[in-house]
Amino acid sequence: MLNHTPLATALALAFAIPFVTPALAQSAPQSASQPAASSAPANAQNNAQSNAADAPTLPTIGVQAQSVRQDFQADRASVGAKTPTALRDIPQTVTVINRDLLASQGATSFTDALRNAPGVTIGAAEGGQIGNNINLRGFTAQNDIYLDGFRDRNQYYRDTFDLESLEVLYGPSSMLFGRGSTGGVINQVSKKANLTDSAEVSGMIGTDDRYRSTVDVNHKLTDTSAIRLNAFGQSLGSTRDVMKNKDFGVAPELRLGIGTPTEITLSALIQHNHDMPDYGIQALNGRPAPVPKNTFYGLTSDRTIQDVQIFTAAIKHKFSDALTLTNQTQISHSTTDARETAPQAVLTGPLSSSTALTNGNFTTLSPSQLFIKLQSHDRVIQNHAIYNDTMLEYKFNTGPIRHDLIAGVEVGHDSYTNQAYTRNNLPIVPMLDPPIMGTPSNVTTTLGNYADSSANEIAAYLNDTITLTPHWKLIGGVRWDRFSAGIRNTISAPAYASQTNYFTSVRAGVIYQPTDWQSYYVSYGTSFNPSLENLTVTNLTQNLAPESTKSYEVGGKWDLFGGNMSVNSAIFREEKDNARTQVSPTEYQLAGNIRVDGFQASVTGHITDKWQIFGGYTYMNATILKAADGTQGHTPANTPRNTLTFWTTYAITPHWEIGGGPIYMSPRYASNTNYVKVPGYTRWDATAAYHAKKYDVRLNLLNLTNKYYYDALIPSDGGRSVPGIGRTLLATFNYRF
Repeated sequence: MLNHTPLATALALAFAIPFVTPALAQSAPQSASQPAASSAPANAQNNAQSNAADAPTLPTIGVQAQSVRQDFQADRASVGAKTPTALRDIPQTVTVINRDLLASQGATSFTDALRNAPGVTIGAAEGGQIGNNINLRGFTAQNDIYLDGFRDRNQYYRDTFDLESLEVLYGPSSMLFGRGSTGGVINQVSKKANLTDSAEVSGMIGTDDRYRSTVDVNHKLTDTSAIRLNAFGQSLGSTRDVMKNKDFGVAPELRLGIGTPTEITLSALIQHNHDMPDYGIQALNGRPAPVPKNTFYGLTSDRTIQDVQIFTAAIKHKFSDALTLTNQTQISHSTTDARETAPQAVLTGPLSSSTALTNGNFTTLSPSQLFIKLQSHDRVIQNHAIYNDTMLEYKFNTGPIRHDLIAGVEVGHDSYTNQAYTRNNLPIVPMLDPPIMGTPSNVTTTLGNYADSSANEIAAYLNDTITLTPHWKLIGGVRWDRFSAGIRNTISAPAYASQTNYFTSVRAGVIYQPTDWQSYYVSYGTSFNPSLENLTVTNLTQNLAPESTKSYEVGGKWDLFGGNMSVNSAIFREEKDNARTQVSPTEYQLAGNIRVDGFQASVTGHITDKWQIFGGYTYMNATILKAADGTQGHTPANTPRNTLTFWTTYAITPHWEIGGGPIYMSPRYASNTNYVKVPGYTRWDATAAYHAKKYDVRLNLLNLTNKYYYDALIPSDGGRSVPGIGRTLLATFNYRF
């Protein structure tokens, strides 16, 4: 009953929307001349400054001494049109996760933040990929993570210390972002320097030896320039044995010409991670093995060391209110040095010659009679990238019809190297209670494959938002891409491969806005995925044309309670009807078909001036309709039928606040073979906070019921599952100067 209550609530709310919205809108009417895009309050101090002229704010939550009121609600995003755009004018589902929400939840990592986006699931590092691995609406989004509008290909574990928000755009969007974006894209929005002097320091301490501190300093240099510096350092233990992460980073930004026709921004992100990798546990009898949640199958000498440097320069010149030119360049480099040990197979005996279980590892033997064979995943990976985007924004009229036009050119170069290593003679350990140990003395290392790849891309795009009448808008866009890539391998096949792909992506939408508090839309979009999209390749696929995906979405967006609450819902279909599938040991064809039909709903904002909520629900009916590899009729890996997230806070006094909520995920499969089914779960979190003018004290209790659940899934080696965090208490102190 516990798992179904949140789901039923979300469904009831979503289906009740068409019947209750007129009454709710009238309860706090807006001026008819004021656009609903401005009705929601700004969600951060610097946004509030830039929108003060056209964005009224809500009454204070009753915390009279609190200098900045927390607000989970956002009214615009840049992810849906390459420029800041009202959410009601984006004909796709968008979830904006801002820093106030993250602070309320005690969320500090990229993956923790994305738990607020329904339809997102977590994968883990495999093969040539490492770092954050995300699935979005059933498709991998590992290559669809962006930083301030630029593709963030760097393979590292991202932190939230310099983020103003995370924007999740659902559905194929190659017209806006180029290759990839099959299930959507995730854009990280950095904090911006502004003209208000401020400083904030924070310290966090938690159970299992969790320590973290951050600094955020903004300084006004002149009336038109400012500098901002964000930094963090952390040492994080875990409820999993041995797991320990030690990370730090800095992010400076300089803005010149603020409020003038010409603005220049220079920024950087420098981050270092020294983390313990976690490859989870093997399956047994078609389910994750029944071992304690702290069971660890690696070695104490394992580590993943990552260094990333990203530098961005942008110049924006406003010729007039109607014409703006922006040029942005980003240069990035990252290095990953990984020595990682993972469970490879379940054996019926303690010797390497013992029988290995397969296909879900079904056996009548008890876990106490089984053993785990270990395998190394060692490699040194380097990524380099340089991107440039030149975009023109032009607003004009043709008679009574208004046009908001963006046109631009993107160029980019990526390079990637991966030197693999193999450790031999790794131990075989008991499935139950494996020993905690370092690398045995008889382990030797062999040099493995060296992959060296690069890509060049050039694209031109055009998108027009056409306002036909005060109630009707049309969205139309087209993009042309040339993507040319090549790869060389010293051992693995192919020894050399190259391809040049040309692809035209389109986007179309119709928006109907009968009043300033409601918006309805129909949209269509496409995406394309070349074989060398990630600068890696599966042998025998290098000569295939790109896969393509089509998306259809119908939805509505409502601004209720005078704009103080936003409610969205949509039905969608995403279909890849030329998916790569292996038809024989020596041939792949574009003959597969994967379809995801679904429904998504979300709500964010204030029920009263003291009570606010943030929640979302996604239903996905995902099926491999056609495949030649034995997976036809199966459910795609890591694609649950239902996901739900909900968070609420209430100011019980002018200074005290309490809150919490569940995260729900239904069962899912570890791989496309569907041999291993991972059970669903409901995780409950809670918070209590004391707010004062200069400081905040917050307690967060994560997984308060100590639920044993599985977080990231790994499809290889029969399907592995990484246990989620156990009950964890965090105490955070923030002080503002």
